[in-house]
Order: sequence, then structure tokens, then C-alpha cells
Amino acid sequence: MELNIKELSNGIRIVHQEVTHTRLVHCGFILDIGSRDESKEQEGLAHFWEHMAFKGTKKRKTFHILNRLESLGGELNAYTTKEKVCFYASTLKEHYTKASELLFDITFNSTFPEKQIEKERQVILEEMAMYRDSPDDAIQDELDELVFENHALGRNILGTEQTVGSFTQQDFFDFISTRLDTSRLVFSVVGNISFSKALHGIEGPLSQIQTKRSLYVRSNFNTYVPKIKIQERDVSQSLCAIGRPAYSLYDKSRFKLYLLNNILGGPSMNSRLNLMLREKHGYVYSIESSYQPFSDIGFLGIYFGTEGKTLKKAQALVLKEMSKMANTKLGTLQLHMAKEQAIGQMAMAEENYSALMLVYGKSLLDHGKVDPLESIFDQIRNTTAEEIQEIAQEMFNPDQLTFLTYIPQ
Repeated sequence: MELNIKELSNGIRIVHQEVTHTRLVHCGFILDIGSRDESKEQEGLAHFWEHMAFKGTKKRKTFHILNRLESLGGELNAYTTKEKVCFYASTLKEHYTKASELLFDITFNSTFPEKQIEKERQVILEEMAMYRDSPDDAIQDELDELVFENHALGRNILGTEQTVGSFTQQDFFDFISTRLDTSRLVFSVVGNISFSKALHGIEGPLSQIQTKRSLYVRSNFNTYVPKIKIQERDVSQSLCAIGRPAYSLYDKSRFKLYLLNNILGGPSMNSRLNLMLREKHGYVYSIESSYQPFSDIGFLGIYFGTEGKTLKKAQALVLKEMSKMANTKLGTLQLHMAKEQAIGQMAMAEENYSALMLVYGKSLLDHGKVDPLESIFDQIRNTTAEEIQEIAQEMFNPDQLTFLTYIPQ
């Protein structure tokens, strides 16, 4: 399937792929602005902006925004990460123009009504309370704080009660004004629509956006110190999180680390950690490891819950599996099967066209291009057992790991 990319005079880029065997079109704005781009006093502002985009524009009130696509069977959504804010929609192909126009409106014409700020402030405070009541979520956020201590990457995307309680209408305008850069903004479209029709619905309005360049530069993280923290919490089982910094989006070894992480504790039931801790010993219901690359650094984390009496045994088994990967080279068949599994997972993910639309937008922002999936497959196929072992020796060094444990009060 052909990929089309067009850059407008203001730097905004449009990426498109036509998929004829679907009735839907998925489209969205991906902005290279996230929670790490906030100052300490702005903590939670990017996420609050994501909420407020649905609360009023220069020509629409909340009901009209929410009803515009939902009444036609479409979906309108948004999310915030450490480095991105995304506003996106899925709809029948005949309603694409309505979807793209609405997305343009909420992205560029939000008015942040003061009455709506007060209402949404309470909603976000409730969201924060919900996450605090979920220890699985809380431990992941707190591990970020430990690994990226005193840095914006370690702050909670939701913010704090103090910061969320202080934001005014002007704060939103100021944040967007200083962070928005039209060369760091992509509109992505995947679905049953030609490139010319996709452009017809959005190129005109986007071309009218004034060129804007931001002087803001992200602060890199380079002060990692491993830590061990044990905390009593109102939990029924012990929870353990293990993490450390990892490779960035631009590191040539990132796909090799993706493969290594997939073998150790990826989403499949045959990951080494799942086979050892769940299937062999029955210590956990679930265990996962994840690798998340950022623009200057990355993050590698492992999470599981177990009974208090098996906590030390489970932790020891995790470290044992990491040590095995660092000290024992994968066999030819093991490596081949691991590669085929990772490639198969990526290929299946490509069938999710909504997710693919977002992937294209993020790839264009981060790398200035969209690599064909086959080129990524080639990088995985060309990974050697020696490379996997070398990365395991670096990433799984126990002296460089941070440990966070919640134990029942």
C-alpha cells in the first residue's frame, strides 16, 4: 500500500495511506508536545489541554463537539504521553470531511471556557484519585519518579492536585503558544479514501495556519542513580516494579532491545518470565516487561504482583532469568523463533488501522520518515545472538536496576 506525504509551506505535514478493503477512515493530529515539556508549575497541563479540547471552540460548545461524530457512529478521542498529544477520530468514509474539520477545530480553535475549566478540573482530580486507588497504575508512575528523579520524564502525566487546581485559561494559551511548532505537527490519515480526497478535506484550513517555530528545547536526562524502595501500602498482595533507563528512539540498537524485551517478558504467554513465574511456579497471575523509547533516552520496566510469602522468591527468579540472558547466548532455533514471533506480532498490529494511523504520525515526527515495515523486519532478522547477549549484559546489570516494592500494611 502506497504511503503519501505532503509538507505545507508552514511546515505542517500530512501523511496518508489508502486502504480499500474497509469502510472506515481513521485520522488525527499528532503534536510533538507532551508532559515532559511542562515546567514544574505546569505539571499536568498537557493532559488538561487534551481534556479541554472537547469543551468548546470558537464555534462549538461541548455538546456539539461530542455529538458531531458520535451521532453518526464515529468515535472521537485523544490521549497524552510524555512526548505527544494526539487528537484523533474514526468514522465511515463518507463522514471523513466532518471528522477532519472537527479535529482541526478542537486542535486549533479551542477557547478553554473558564466555567468548563472548573468542571473538568474536578473530573481530572477524580481521575487522579482513581489511579491512586489502583496500585498497579500507581507503582508504574512511582517507578518513573524513581528512575527519572528530578526530571520532567519522572513526573506524573496527570499532574498534582496543587498544579491541576491552579490552572487558568491563560495558562493553556501560554503553554500552547510557547510549545506549538508547525514543523512538529502531523495530520495522519489511514482508510478508504484517496489522497486527493484526504487533502481536499484538510489542506485548505491547514494552509491558513501561520508558520510558527518554538524556541523551546527539551532537557535531556543524564543523572540516573539506581535505587531500592520498599513501601507499605493498602494492598492485598505485594507488588514489585523493576526498571532502568534504556535506549532512545534514535539508538541503532532499539529494535534489538525490543526483541530482547519480547523474549524476556513480552505480551506472549511463552515469554521467559511468564513461563517461569506463572506456569512453572504459580507465583503470579501476570508479569510483563516493557520497553519505551523517548527522544533522548528510553525506559525498561518489569511489573508483577505476588503473595508476600513468595515475593523474594519471585524477585530472585526474575533476576535469574535476566542473568541467563546475559550469560548464555541464545541458540540458533531459539533466536529464529523469537524473531518470527516479534515479526508476527508487528504484522498483526498493522491490521489495526487506527493504531497504524497514529504510528505513521509519530514516526514522521520522530524520524522525518515512515520506514516500511519490511525494513524493520530486516533489522530484527539481522540481529545476532551475540548482539542480544551484549544488550542483556548491559540492560540487565543488577547494579543498574531500580527496585520499587509495595507490601501490605
